[in-house]
Amino acid sequence: MPGKGAAPTPSNHNMDTSPRYRADDLRRLTREILTRCGMTSRDASISADVLIDTDLRGIDSHGIAHLSSHNAYVPGLRLVVAYNAMKLAIEKAEANGVAMVAVTNSHHYGAAGYYSMMALPHDMIGISMTNASPAVLPTFGLERRLGTNAISFAVPAGEEPPYVLDMATSTVAVGKLELARRRGEPIPLGWAVDKHGAGTTDPNDYWDGGALLPLGSTPELSSFKGYGLGILVDILSGVLSGVGFGAALSREDRTVGHFLGAIRIESFRPVEDFKEMMDDMIRSLRSTPTGLGDERVLVPGLKEHETYQERSRTGIPLHPEVRDSLKGLADELGIQFPSENLGAG
Repeated sequence: MPGKGAAPTPSNHNMDTSPRYRADDLRRLTREILTRCGMTSRDASISADVLIDTDLRGIDSHGIAHLSSHNAYVPGLRLVVAYNAMKLAIEKAEANGVAMVAVTNSHHYGAAGYYSMMALPHDMIGISMTNASPAVLPTFGLERRLGTNAISFAVPAGEEPPYVLDMATSTVAVGKLELARRRGEPIPLGWAVDKHGAGTTDPNDYWDGGALLPLGSTPELSSFKGYGLGILVDILSGVLSGVGFGAALSREDRTVGHFLGAIRIESFRPVEDFKEMMDDMIRSLRSTPTGLGDERVLVPGLKEHETYQERSRTGIPLHPEVRDSLKGLADELGIQFPSENLGAG
């Protein structure tokens, strides 16, 4: 592991040489694991869809790896809670135009973008937020006070892929550090600090008393904006739901709150007119001339959309540690582990 200040090694999902597995096979595996752990068939199917769709979009830190690192039953339960809350928001928005739902006494619900995207087939704008136990420093602070506090908006378009913003209000989610630690890779300077508040490229420093930084990293780079957004998510997910704000949440039981919403576009203007303008805006952004060495301008959600298409064809890569852990869990429960997708690549 390189020392502090060392340049990070670039990583590319498309260069991942981990064994790949068909999405349908991993859905089946996830459903069987969760039902063997006591979940209903409906809840297990919902949970499998959340996890595997997340992996298909390339967000490996929030996908099936959760089953390999936690008691399988617990991740399934919290995914279903968030799914049911978003479904309720969509139903209420169908009748009223706009609906918001707060969830209390929940846990980490995976990727925020899955729930906001649930609104897309209904010609709605989806909103999804969650607070989390302390992991992030306030600007000018030296002790964790906020969670990574994810926020996601999903907006339908016409011919273009939908706009999907899915981000932590910290520089990155903790899962990104977990991936770097698992792969033995450094992290970029500006993601985290060690226990003394010094910038670090060693992901292990986070678990040795360090912390993540707010989006922006430093006051000079406007970290107070990420800090402010993190507080906002804490208010809507924690204070409004009553579960509590970041600094008051327990790191042991990881109890958190969520905030989910849906906006019916037809309540404001004709859907087709809205989607046509969305297409125009997205194309305008994507056609922007690029700087030296940059291939293209991306719009939030485009890379994940392309990864979804690619992995649907070639399979989902599983890091060997994740694969071995899942295989051990499957063997323990008497479940057949899927074969590699040898036709991938």
